Amino acid sequence: MLIAGSLSGALGFDFAMAPLGKTLKAISMAAMVLAALAVLLLAMPVSVWRTGRLPAPPLPIIKNGPDIAAADRVWIDTDAACGVGRRTDPDDCLALMLLARDPNIRIVGMSSVFGNADLEDTDRTARTLAGKLRRDGARVPAVLPGADAPAAAATPAQAGLREALAGGPLTIVALGPLTNVSAALKGRPGLQQNVRRVVAVMGRRPGHIFHPSEGQGDGILFGHGPVFRDLNFDMDREAALDLLAMQLPMSLIPYDVARGISLTEADLDRLARAGETGPWIASGAREWLDFWREDIGLDGFHPFDLLAAAYVLRPERFDCAVALAWIGRDHRLDNLPLVDPLALQVGLRAERSDDAMAETDLIYCVGIDPALRAWLMSKLAGTRTRADGADAERTPRSP
Repeated sequence: MLIAGSLSGALGFDFAMAPLGKTLKAISMAAMVLAALAVLLLAMPVSVWRTGRLPAPPLPIIKNGPDIAAADRVWIDTDAACGVGRRTDPDDCLALMLLARDPNIRIVGMSSVFGNADLEDTDRTARTLAGKLRRDGARVPAVLPGADAPAAAATPAQAGLREALAGGPLTIVALGPLTNVSAALKGRPGLQQNVRRVVAVMGRRPGHIFHPSEGQGDGILFGHGPVFRDLNFDMDREAALDLLAMQLPMSLIPYDVARGISLTEADLDRLARAGETGPWIASGAREWLDFWREDIGLDGFHPFDLLAAAYVLRPERFDCAVALAWIGRDHRLDNLPLVDPLALQVGLRAERSDDAMAETDLIYCVGIDPALRAWLMSKLAGTRTRADGADAERTPRSP
């Protein structure tokens, strides 16, 4: 997840480099855009303005389900960028730490991909993290560099993922854009059959705009706070189209799920006492926490990608629905300025837009067990709580 670009970026104009006359003209244009946006947003019902949600029919949620096959062999594809900047999240690093410390899975491969930052940064971050995890006693493989842009040339990540799939059923944890995954699987039906499940961090309900204050913060724009993009989808939409067309077993762990957990300064302090890895992640997460406090107006941040890792390990702690996913224009957002209505949407078949470019049935999660937060912190910080009780008797779930 990442914050949408600045107004100057959205307008395609560099205020700092322009002559005075052009700058004044651009400022006037920006003011008109903001005024129009303000009029439109303030005309919305208060609940929509504060939450970014238009009314939608309920999904058929299955509490603690539906059942999926337990993960065994796992491949992690990551755009980790913890500590790279104030607006890069630590979520991938937390997810990798959680998965690496679990004795019930085998991480057979790890790859880097562009997304939260350039590939140079994400690859370096993933390699640094892998080294720290090894020194803390985890068994993690070497990180293979992947795509630096959509439709990139062949990479070690693609070759490694194909080799891992040839070795048997594999759960793919996609924490960034789906570029590496799509490239490895496209045109290879034999390998597609060995995908046990793709767990991806993307997707939303029709008419939903992400802004994490959700009417509860005191951040910028009169408490509305900044707007987030569905970054992993937006960064490579073609790859997402390819994956949906393959009709693979897939679970989406979207923004909605992560809203159920916030990590605070006290949590980072606790993480900072966990071996060599914990202090490094906690240090890089402090600026991200400051951003959430100052701009969003909340005391903690939602750890989006961490929830995908938790789902891989404990899917029974999530409330999810079997629903239709499609890629097409979200016509409920057609009239909003500066909002691109093309989206990966999930809902009932009756909600599907007629111009959908790809679709598939998949699992879409919307809620969590209230005890999940305590379990996560116990796993990350290396201490036991009552929430750990089920770990000693992890029962494989049905395929």
